[in-house]
Amino acid sequence: MLQDLALALRLQALDRKLASLEDEIARLPKHIAEIERKLESHKRRLEADQAALAANQRDRKKLEGDIQVHQQKVSKLKEQMLGAKTNEQYKAFQNEIAYAEGEVRKAEDRILDLMEQSEPLEKNVKAAQDALKEEQQHVEREKESARSRTAADRAELAAKGEERKGIAAQMTPSFYDTYERIRKKTKNTPIADATEGRCGACQIALRPQFFQDLRKGDKIMQCESCGRILTYNPVIDVESDIAASRQTA
Repeated sequence: MLQDLALALRLQALDRKLASLEDEIARLPKHIAEIERKLESHKRRLEADQAALAANQRDRKKLEGDIQVHQQKVSKLKEQMLGAKTNEQYKAFQNEIAYAEGEVRKAEDRILDLMEQSEPLEKNVKAAQDALKEEQQHVEREKESARSRTAADRAELAAKGEERKGIAAQMTPSFYDTYERIRKKTKNTPIADATEGRCGACQIALRPQFFQDLRKGDKIMQCESCGRILTYNPVIDVESDIAASRQTA
């Protein structure tokens, strides 16, 4: 039975490793999905900045076209004004010219405002493009690393699984069934140390007689509180043992 306990300790270590590998294999796709979501978010921000810059440039181009139209109108009005026959006609041409020239000034002021706004937009787009390129490279490296890590984990998982089968085959079937029942219930912690007189898992103190029986080490015992398989492994003080042996000699 004590051989079963030794095998169970090896099995517990393996089960924890297997659980760790399975957890990592499950986490890697989530990690990749998360960084890809961040990448997509950065792409959308870049697209928004590019759209804002494009709108700015369209507005400037439209205003430049409006200025050209108003300037052509001013030039035509000035030619027509030369043929004015009355003061009223002359003043009317002047008013139209003044209005058109006012529109030109408004458009020019607006273009200056848009040019000022375009500078930070252009910087934002350039910075976002550079950052996105770097992040895309990072994501590709992470994906490649995840693929390699997953392949390695799966290979180790398969090897550890075979090792586990070998250990389980050496155990007494009834004890293995007990081990498995407790393992599933306690999330891969079916064995606990009780060297200090209490269960190392649930921390409940053992009854004195129960503890004495455990210390004898002639049978496998389970915690009366949580049901875990208990071990008793007193710390060996090598220096004290050497000193004692010298005194005896």
